[in-house]
Amino acid sequence: MTSAAFAGNRDNFCYRHPDRQSFVLCQRCLRTICPECQTPAAVGVICPECLAEQRGAASPAQRTAERRWGRQRSGTVAAAYDTRPLMTYGIIAVTVVAYLIEWATGSLQGWFANLLAFNSVFVDPVHGAFEPWRLLTVLLIHSSILHIGLNMLALWMIGRSLEPLVGRWRFLVLYLIAGLGGSVAVALIAPGTWVVGASGAIFGLFGALLVIGRHIGADIAGIAIVIGINLAFPFVVALLSGGSSGISWQAHVGGLITGAAVGLVYARTRSVRRRGLQIGLLIAVTVVLLALLAVPVLVYR
Repeated sequence: MTSAAFAGNRDNFCYRHPDRQSFVLCQRCLRTICPECQTPAAVGVICPECLAEQRGAASPAQRTAERRWGRQRSGTVAAAYDTRPLMTYGIIAVTVVAYLIEWATGSLQGWFANLLAFNSVFVDPVHGAFEPWRLLTVLLIHSSILHIGLNMLALWMIGRSLEPLVGRWRFLVLYLIAGLGGSVAVALIAPGTWVVGASGAIFGLFGALLVIGRHIGADIAGIAIVIGINLAFPFVVALLSGGSSGISWQAHVGGLITGAAVGLVYARTRSVRRRGLQIGLLIAVTVVLLALLAVPVLVYR
């Protein structure tokens, strides 16, 4: 569903097919184009008009080379843009393989899980075991089949909508930075706590989808309700059980905030001209997160 503001903004729809929503721009004219109108170029994609203009301006030698390249590529010069969420599928596959290795080596008590799970002591050099890779490898470790099942189901559901909007590699960067944000939040709020799971990264995807949806004028009420329910769930479980829920709400909050920040970067720098600014801002977000790890080192000693 979309709001009136979204429907009234033609930049949110393909200029050749006004009924088709898209978040992808032609790299030359910067007009919005749907998957059917996208042709992969050296960087990004271009629209049919720019492709025709580019071919018309090509020299005879360039046209000959293009024809030869097309024959080598099964008779086609350019293929339609693939909108399948392949990066989402790839993340799910890697996570499932990691869980199978974890299960085969003794689950959470095995050497594999102990090598990859996160605890803030491993980012504090004073403890003598500095293992910063755990900030991200924690995304691969899960406590049970239900745990990984729910996380991968959420990843699949969100990835189908979000990955085609931002692109495969941006989706992967978002996932990793959000996961990092979840680990940093655990180190800040609950130092010394063991955590496992991809929930921080999943909540980061929620946050990014919320911000990007708001930016393009989509109806985000449903997303906001889902986020609210998931954030409240650990506290409700703890209240009903009279103890701890066993769910790291700190990672959820950290991932959500970080994902929203990355989503804002993507939404504000969607044009090709701002590609450099986008990369710079993503690096800045990562640096800030890593710098925050100094806080528990200084405060909780």
